[in-house]
Amino acid sequence: MSAQSHSLVMLRRNFKHIARNPTSVFNAVLMPIIIMLMFVYMFGDAFNVGVDYIDYATPGLILLAVCYGLGATATSVNSDMTKGIINRFKVMDVSRGAVLTGHVIASVLTNVVAIAALIGVAFLLGFSPSASLLDWLGVAGMIVLLGFAAGWLTVALGLAAKSPETAGLAAVPLVMLPFFSSAIVPAEKMGPGLRQFAEYQPFTPIIETMRGLLNGAPDTSDAIIAVAWCVGIALVGYLWARSTFKKRA
Repeated sequence: MSAQSHSLVMLRRNFKHIARNPTSVFNAVLMPIIIMLMFVYMFGDAFNVGVDYIDYATPGLILLAVCYGLGATATSVNSDMTKGIINRFKVMDVSRGAVLTGHVIASVLTNVVAIAALIGVAFLLGFSPSASLLDWLGVAGMIVLLGFAAGWLTVALGLAAKSPETAGLAAVPLVMLPFFSSAIVPAEKMGPGLRQFAEYQPFTPIIETMRGLLNGAPDTSDAIIAVAWCVGIALVGYLWARSTFKKRA
């Protein structure tokens, strides 16, 4: 079998594991929707962002949806490594790269499902983007690129962790980072120190790129910075994951 065929087999295996773990499904799909309902209905009127809050918050919640599924990916990768499953695959002559790629692709596809559900709920709450078809394609491309980058970084974190429990904790900073970006409120409304952190951390330009695309007025500089961050994160995650995998396998 080719490496691509091995990757498809690993992808199918990972989806079966996801389907059997309702907690991971809850975190990946339902939790972002619950957070959306909480912020829009409970706190939305408290934020003066110049537009309907659902229109402002949706891009940030899309990014949050990507992050909420990462803990399960890190745990799954680490379980494969620590429980000896990788050694079984080696005996079966399964491509090593396919094992990691399968986890990344499963993570990306899970993100797509979660974000589709989130956007559907957003429309029910009054979300009214001004995006053209080309803008929507740009949003989709940004989501896939972000999911790919976050997936490789999470795989690397999962491989580096000593146990499945610590692997899940390793992904917590990625889950918390969106709250310290422009996802919930504009960075300029934050206090000194936190404002600068929000402006220069990687998630803010990604959110602002999607926000601009959904508003039908994308900012080229934000888009370039966002793509650069995603490519950089993906490259670091990939190289780190491959290096750790070779050492531990």
